[in-house]
Amino acid sequence: MRKLIVWLLVLGVFGAGGAYAWQVYRGRTKADASVFRTAAVRRTDIVSSISATGTIVPEDVVDIGAQVNGLIASFGNGKDGKPVDYRSEVDAGMVLANIDDALFKADVSTAEAQLAQARAQVLVAEANRAQSQAKLDQAERDWGRAQKLGQSKAISQADYDAAKSAYEQGTANIALSEASIAQAKAAVAIAEASLLRARRNLAYCTIVSPVSGVVIDRRVEIGQTVVASLNAPSLFLLAKDLTKMKVLVQVNEADIGHVIPGHPVTFTVDAFPGATFRGEVRKVRLNATMTQNVVTYTAEIVTDNPDKKLLPYLTANVRFVVDEVKNTLAVPNAALRWAPSAATLPVTNAGAAAGSSSTPGAPPGGTANAGAPAGGPGQTPAGSGGTQAGEQGRARNGQRRGGAAGGREQSVQVENATRSERAAERKGTVWILEEGGVRPVEVQVGISDGLMTAIEGEELKEGDQVVVGEVVAGSASSGTTNPFAPANPFGGRPGGGGGRGR
Repeated sequence: MRKLIVWLLVLGVFGAGGAYAWQVYRGRTKADASVFRTAAVRRTDIVSSISATGTIVPEDVVDIGAQVNGLIASFGNGKDGKPVDYRSEVDAGMVLANIDDALFKADVSTAEAQLAQARAQVLVAEANRAQSQAKLDQAERDWGRAQKLGQSKAISQADYDAAKSAYEQGTANIALSEASIAQAKAAVAIAEASLLRARRNLAYCTIVSPVSGVVIDRRVEIGQTVVASLNAPSLFLLAKDLTKMKVLVQVNEADIGHVIPGHPVTFTVDAFPGATFRGEVRKVRLNATMTQNVVTYTAEIVTDNPDKKLLPYLTANVRFVVDEVKNTLAVPNAALRWAPSAATLPVTNAGAAAGSSSTPGAPPGGTANAGAPAGGPGQTPAGSGGTQAGEQGRARNGQRRGGAAGGREQSVQVENATRSERAAERKGTVWILEEGGVRPVEVQVGISDGLMTAIEGEELKEGDQVVVGEVVAGSASSGTTNPFAPANPFGGRPGGGGGRGR
């Protein structure tokens, strides 16, 4: 009995090992039996651009504040006769708000009283001078008589000295009176300045519009207290002209070299889907900002808004046009990244029909692209599930994966190529699917729009099938894989797909 159990265990182990070996063999066979995903070389327009987001703001904005403290007592009226509010249209000089002016009126009254008092002091000083002048005239006459009588000794020496002293005191009193007059006039000037200051503060209680425009923001309410200290409180935000707008765009430092003043720009806003607006780069500000070690520059774009369709502070999806070519041969970016692996390089049973390929080692008559439109762009093998939309998704999500011989990483948003860069004749390699296998063709790489790349090559013509990927035969219809998933020893990759697309 024990021997029977031992033999059964041995047979089970050998059976499991044989099954495992058979599955591995079948998996490898399926892996080797791969088909190619192809796309046709076609003529199209390629536009190299830079994508960024920005904020739409009015071109001329005036922030209106207050210079005095107090309560907001009332609002003025706009052109429509209603109290000033958001979107109210106002003209220059119109009243926007009134601050409680009771205290400032009291200050004006006090300053006026002080001015009247200072002017009265001037009158007193002038009267004192007249009195001093009269005393001086009398002292001068007495001094003159004393001088005449003193020669004949007709008056005493005491009277002579008294007359002389009275004359000198009168002269000094005149100078003192003139100084009092000047002091009184200076006090008048101080009082006038205080009155002017009080009246100006009183005038500041009435907030008027310095320009004609539209109220974008009203930041106070009736009864709210405004306090003007080191910074003037902001009460209203006015836009001079909503028909002239600008877009402030944050551009990455890697792309700022292609943003040139005067170049055209297109942008869209989520508020108006399907509508494309046009503008022009006016300037690039030099004050860069750094956020998490990412340096960005602010580009100003001006645009016309005649129908006032664009509202302030909308988010704009901006597209800077860097370069553009018309009616050029182009291939998907994946075609420049793909290269055959060591297992698929010796291809011998490629299908002769355009837009299809045979599985190496497959029975005669088996086609890889059965059901795919011949010569159409974005062709995929039957069962792989690859579509043009899927290829675009992979082009966006797989840009940072390693490239193949002659390829380079393509930016998701832009190629950032200029005509001078094209003149440098950057080279690349694409693999053409033809009868007998795949053949490498060296091409000159042009600009890219993130999905398609312009190419030039003497051996390429419109309609040629270039390989963009590789799919294992018998894989799931999705044709997509997770490149980070571990390999399945029984063939394919975990989670379905099993493809080895590059």
